[in-house]
Amino acid sequence: MRAGTEHEERFRRVYDSHFDSLLTYALRRVEQPADAADVVAETFLIAWRRDRELPAGDAAKLWLYGVARKVLANHHRGGVRRQQLGERMRQRLRVATAPDPGHEVPERLTVRAALAQLAEIDREVLMLTFWEGLEPRETAEVLGISATVARARLSRARARFRDLMAPAGQVLGMKEGK
Repeated sequence: MRAGTEHEERFRRVYDSHFDSLLTYALRRVEQPADAADVVAETFLIAWRRDRELPAGDAAKLWLYGVARKVLANHHRGGVRRQQLGERMRQRLRVATAPDPGHEVPERLTVRAALAQLAEIDREVLMLTFWEGLEPRETAEVLGISATVARARLSRARARFRDLMAPAGQVLGMKEGK
């Protein structure tokens, strides 16, 4: 019985540490806030079931992003709604205060339109790096690619994004050194 208690405590720590960042991640990738709650609920349900696969320490965050990415892909592909933990997540969603870096950009709709024109992988590399604050090596781990490939994709995605934003006269301050 003690192993069950340790499992619960570990899960609670992971949940408390990463809930807000995963919710923000999901909110940026779905149309409806309720869908984001479903994605996060499914992600944590998978983490609960696969406790032995869940890495310790900081690696848990990247593992959870990887799981959330796959759940989002299933969500978009099949349109399946998750209900098991949905109501609890929706209540938490109402009080979530995670800031959206998109609010800092004066022309948010222009940015979103430019992002929508990018290929999915370009959009995901940019969003993981700039909105989720991941380093290229962390982005690589979430996407299941090498760090070298992630850096190359990030560089190309930045260039494509700049080209799309240039006609609108937007400046985003993307630093090359990241």
